[in-house]
Amino acid sequence: MRVLITGGAGFIGSHVADRLAAGGHEPVLLDALLPQAHGAGAPDTGGHELVRGDVRDADLLARLLPGVDAVCHQAAMVGHGVDPADAPAYAAHNDVGTAVLLAAMHAAWVRRLVLAGSMVVYGEGRYDCPEHGAVRPGPRAPADLDAGRFEPRCPGCGRDLVSGLVGEDAPLDPRSTYAATKAAQEYLVAAWARQTGGTAWSLRYHNVYGPRMPRDTPYAGVASIFRSALERGEAPRVLEDGRQRRDFVHVTDVAAANVLALATDPPEPGLTAVNVCSGEPHTIGDLATALAAAIGGPAPRVVGGTRPGDVRHVVADPARARALLGFRAAVGFTDGVRAFATDPLRAPARARAGDVTER
Repeated sequence: MRVLITGGAGFIGSHVADRLAAGGHEPVLLDALLPQAHGAGAPDTGGHELVRGDVRDADLLARLLPGVDAVCHQAAMVGHGVDPADAPAYAAHNDVGTAVLLAAMHAAWVRRLVLAGSMVVYGEGRYDCPEHGAVRPGPRAPADLDAGRFEPRCPGCGRDLVSGLVGEDAPLDPRSTYAATKAAQEYLVAAWARQTGGTAWSLRYHNVYGPRMPRDTPYAGVASIFRSALERGEAPRVLEDGRQRRDFVHVTDVAAANVLALATDPPEPGLTAVNVCSGEPHTIGDLATALAAAIGGPAPRVVGGTRPGDVRHVVADPARARALLGFRAAVGFTDGVRAFATDPLRAPARARAGDVTER
């Protein structure tokens, strides 16, 4: 199988390429090689075919797609962002880029797509109220956050809610610009699949970490931010009370999920979304503490406060990915974080508002 991987030289895309090649497939990497994602030096492509270019370049895609069996769409501007000035760049790279790619796939008669989705489309995860059952909390009140009350409240009775596992059928409720563009990507891909008869998966990644993460950029994941602080001899700064629950999934497991999706037909026409997660929830504080211990650095410092758009708990239900793809994460939290303490990261990035961090 010949697979075009957009963002193929990036953090996740490069691991997908390695996994495909190990399985006897032929990955073709398309990547803009932006310095804020890759540092100043040339990337190690692992010997894979690499084309430098922008996913929004329709003429380039028209040359690359003939002979391709499937597309693995990883290229995106990722992360929480710096401020609303990022919005045009997020929309241009994530949504316009996806639209150009889908149009080019239609013209080249390529009908199989795997999208790098994200858990951010959920907003908050699943919650239950002792009195009202399953509820959907709105954004947390600023007065509660200022007072150090971080748990979402029931919209009916005001009690603190209990978080549970969020499934793929949960309503989409993006809370940031990045999240809105990831939801829009899913809508675009679903429309393309219906119109063309193509097959499409959205792999909703949870908190991915592992070797080749970019570092020293405001767009990086929390694991990279904590490790960069520890390498500077600083204590990781943990927002809120550190008890925010997440699912940390290793990048090699994410790559495995992509390869499974590329080789598996969805159960029905249109877009099928699955959570790609470890199934082993931990808190942000757990991550900071485990990483500090593995590196031998200072203990984390809980500093309170939140960022606009932050959500409290997002913990995934892994059941659908297991049933439809046969995917089970192989790397546990303890082993993965211990290895991450010394994993090679991308060179320090030069990030500004509007820059793009590729997977």
